[in-house]
Amino acid sequence: MTRAVRFVLGLIFQNFWWKALSLAIAFGIWAMVATEPEMETSLSVPMEYRDLPTDIEISDVTPSNNIVSLELRGPSLQLRELGQNGGLRPGVVLDMSHVQPGQRTFTIGGGDVRLPRGVHLVWARPSVVRFDFDWHDRREVPVSVRFTGEGENGYEISQYSVSPERLAILGPRSHVERVKTVATDAVDVSHVVGMSEFRVNAFVNDSYVRFESSPEVTVSVMMKKK
Repeated sequence: MTRAVRFVLGLIFQNFWWKALSLAIAFGIWAMVATEPEMETSLSVPMEYRDLPTDIEISDVTPSNNIVSLELRGPSLQLRELGQNGGLRPGVVLDMSHVQPGQRTFTIGGGDVRLPRGVHLVWARPSVVRFDFDWHDRREVPVSVRFTGEGENGYEISQYSVSPERLAILGPRSHVERVKTVATDAVDVSHVVGMSEFRVNAFVNDSYVRFESSPEVTVSVMMKKK
């Protein structure tokens, strides 16, 4: 017997029983997975996007709820453990790296769905989604102050000021252009006599438009006797 053959046999039979036990365990696990019945389950997940250009904004999406229902097939154990114990959470991820302003329809197929190994997509509902894209825009708009309770205590507003007077908004150009002013939360002056100051937030009534920074403003009010 040559030295090379003895060396190979030594590697094989060294810790032989431990190796045999490991092989038996691996075979047992494989057998369990291989014989486990396949089942189907439904799951609702939000749509996710990747690589949207920084100068492009989503200005509309159909369906508007941004939710996709997935019918999945796979081993019953894996389906029961979807997203649990730190496992991979299924999701729909759309590649938007090449979009331009205008409408774009995406078909949701297996390549768009993030799934654990062994789990497969049967169907997605909706199977197609449509997006409107627009250029990113920024604009400063005046702040409109809303008051409530004026005159209830015999006083009325003599003068008021708001700081800052304008706030910057961001979003799709078509939406930003429609916003003429942003309104504050109502300032209650029903118990104010003389000079008073309030800190309130402004609100933009368009879900596709957001503030560039904090929407908090300071409102100073001077009240006088009616």
